[in-house]
Amino acid sequence: MASIKFRLRSNANKNVSIKVRLILGFKKSDLELNTGFSINPKDWSETTGFPKQNNTENKIIFSNLKKLESFLFKSLNGDMGESVVIDSFWLQSKISDCFNRIEKTDEGLITNYIQNIIDTSDFRKVKVKGGYKHGISLSRKNSFIATKNMLLEYQTKIKKQIHFTDINQGLIEKFEHWLLKTKKYAVNTASKHIANIKTVCIEAENKGLKVNSYAKQITIASEREDDRYIQTLSFEELEQIRNAHIISEALQNARKFLLIGTEIGQRGGDLLNITKDNIRDKDGKIYIDLVQQKTKKAVTIPIGSQYIIEILKNSFPYKITTQKLNEHIKKVCEIAGINTLTEGKIFDVKTGRKEHGMYEKYKLITTHSFRRSFCTNYYKKIPTPVLMGISAHSKESIFRAYINAPDDKDENADLFIKFYKEIHKDKKPELKIVKDERKSN
Repeated sequence: MASIKFRLRSNANKNVSIKVRLILGFKKSDLELNTGFSINPKDWSETTGFPKQNNTENKIIFSNLKKLESFLFKSLNGDMGESVVIDSFWLQSKISDCFNRIEKTDEGLITNYIQNIIDTSDFRKVKVKGGYKHGISLSRKNSFIATKNMLLEYQTKIKKQIHFTDINQGLIEKFEHWLLKTKKYAVNTASKHIANIKTVCIEAENKGLKVNSYAKQITIASEREDDRYIQTLSFEELEQIRNAHIISEALQNARKFLLIGTEIGQRGGDLLNITKDNIRDKDGKIYIDLVQQKTKKAVTIPIGSQYIIEILKNSFPYKITTQKLNEHIKKVCEIAGINTLTEGKIFDVKTGRKEHGMYEKYKLITTHSFRRSFCTNYYKKIPTPVLMGISAHSKESIFRAYINAPDDKDENADLFIKFYKEIHKDKKPELKIVKDERKSN
């Protein structure tokens, strides 16, 4: 008759593995494997062959071993009646089945999976309007690289590799806390890493990998509206910048980029990649045609300012790096007197993080201020859908959040009245005589 026993194979003064021994009763048939549990020998009872129930942890181990014992007896009785081979592979699979354990292969490591996404980024199918395309954007690829590096660093801290089956609520909360408190990342930065983990988990599960069920329940935090510091340059401030006395050729060049950027509503990278080939003259009107790097959307930007048209036609700025432009425009704005004390965040070299405070406004201006300034300055002066067509925002809710503008239910109605008056302004009032039918009777 078969029997099952548990034992330790070491008396060391530290936790050692608990073995399960399956005795089948015939020659050279005994099997022994690790249960996956460990215990300090001083907490083990040689008399009972089970842990002493002297604390909570040992009681849990005792309960699990009893569960395994019962499961093995039940499986053994069933499988022996079906002529199933009872060997080490059988025993290992039954131990795993009993506790619903998953073999943690390299494919199950989340960092390995993310690396595969990075390696295949140029060939991955991405859903776009009207179908699919190959290749994720460079910014998306870099986002995955950043998340992978964060996970690798966190794994070093916790001294454990993270598998998809480990992605439970406790791990996510601890990882997020580490990003916010130890790494001191902003809420939105930390949330991007959490969002990437959720995305990867969902994709892995769809491909048949075993993933912790909590992954789909991961919630993504976002920065509160009053924590967002949107820096823009008003029409009045842009006029100050335009008229500022600037001698340096490098700063004059940066000023041109700033003034163009606040009139075309594009990202810094797209702005710096514009050449004369992007400029189109049609019936005396000037347009800039480009394809946005991030969204791959083709946009056409009309240029209304004669000053900007003059720059584009006769004194086109020479290309510089985004880093240099960010340095130069701060100096340009300082010379122009853009120095109102403004709430915001500035990168601190010592801490390696953005520090919140009140700063002279010129210190807070970056190339990203150009696009925000365009959207903010022309908001409610030009119909929002028209602005969105130029900035290439896909949703009005995203556009409003971008400039921190609340929903305005009267906006469309007010614009309708404005355009209605424009359409009918030249029409003369008509006086129509209506015949009184009662008199004719």
